[in-house]
Amino acid sequence: MRAHTTAPEFDPELIARHDVAGPRYTSYPTAPQFHAGFDETALRAAIESSNHAAVPRPLSLYVHVPFCFSPCFYCGCTRTITRDPAHADIYLRYLQKELALTAPKFDRDRPLRQLHMGGGTPNFLDMPRMRALFGSIAHHFNVNPDASREYGIEIDPRYADGAYIRELGALGFNRVSVGIQDFDPVVQAAVNRIQSVEQTRELLEVARDSGFDSVSVDLIYGLPRQTLDGFDHTLDEVIALSPDRVAVYGYAHLPSLFKAQRQIDGGELPDPSTRLALFGRALEKLCGAGYVYVGMDHFARADDELVRAQRAGTLQRNFQGYSTHGDCDIIGLGVSSIGRIGNTYSQNARDLPGYYAALDAGRMPLVRGILLNEDDLIRRSLIGELMCHGELCIPAFSALHQLNFNDYFAAEIERLQRLAADELVTLDEDTIRVTARGRLLLRNIAMCFDAYLSIPSDTPRYSRTI
Repeated sequence: MRAHTTAPEFDPELIARHDVAGPRYTSYPTAPQFHAGFDETALRAAIESSNHAAVPRPLSLYVHVPFCFSPCFYCGCTRTITRDPAHADIYLRYLQKELALTAPKFDRDRPLRQLHMGGGTPNFLDMPRMRALFGSIAHHFNVNPDASREYGIEIDPRYADGAYIRELGALGFNRVSVGIQDFDPVVQAAVNRIQSVEQTRELLEVARDSGFDSVSVDLIYGLPRQTLDGFDHTLDEVIALSPDRVAVYGYAHLPSLFKAQRQIDGGELPDPSTRLALFGRALEKLCGAGYVYVGMDHFARADDELVRAQRAGTLQRNFQGYSTHGDCDIIGLGVSSIGRIGNTYSQNARDLPGYYAALDAGRMPLVRGILLNEDDLIRRSLIGELMCHGELCIPAFSALHQLNFNDYFAAEIERLQRLAADELVTLDEDTIRVTARGRLLLRNIAMCFDAYLSIPSDTPRYSRTI
């Protein structure tokens, strides 16, 4: 039995002892290792190599829409606050430029298996603008109309209605993710996001009636003024909405990095024990309602394809978290977006002036990235196995990468032994296996194999692992 088919064990004292800052491992190496030395020439070479692979990968497109009508104080995303639709028109013109520069570099017969629109607030784009953007994507890429496609969009229900959701379904979207964070009005006031259960319910019901394959919602624990009683009520409301997936993220309070978070009074944040108890309550209630803990922040219904992929050993991770389409080459489109082509990662300019200036000069708006070396590839493979499936077959891994595991990872095994003493993992000559006690501390386990964590930094880089 794979380790990740077992239920996690919630031990507050154990988790508190291991609650440190660490990466989420949606990539390895993680974004702090990207550098300006990876340029457009390197990206073009990566695309050319991927086109000429023996079996070219399908494509995944991430489109970042950075605009929001109002600021949510917890947010750490790249976004611009405005109510002026002219900003969207300018941005769409530049997305057109980026599409025209980027898309022809990929062989046209490679299907666009996955599309994800994130933000910001993607539904800042009204339906005529959304149709124009989707039409441009369909013009430039081989849009995949069959059931294997995964075309998703993030929605702020305060600025969308049922008619908008139906139109998205008609365009070809078949997955929707709705932000909730917390239904407690006291918490909503503290983070400047007032949103009713009724608004949220309408969108989820219309999405189901419109043929969307998957409806998911996002929650956040650790927000200011959150209490166990209030979060209990939110969880009960969410369970009644019956989404296919629920993501429960831990709030990362990093006001030195994210200006909006300076509006939050740090004294109103839950203390560490309450923060941990909030997550424990989410785990208890969601699992009790029939959701399966996939890992990290993700819960899904037992018949969801994420759960099926995990049980089949095919689950992977990418920048959107756990995925059943991890085999795709990912193209990042728009300001701050990150792509993964072959053995490279690349990121666009993280500010609108820089993004616009590059495209005005006829250049791809790339500002940094990384070409993975052999060691990176080995560690990415290992970390992916642990994060997705909770175990590693040492002989098979050694044979695949042509290495002596005990010699190559001698220091890492020593670090892992410390976690084994707390029964987070079991380790013998054949297998590393994450235990039920360790499932909630996957990031800590993966950190044992991260070659870059010893590099000093003057600024905080990562959120807490719980």
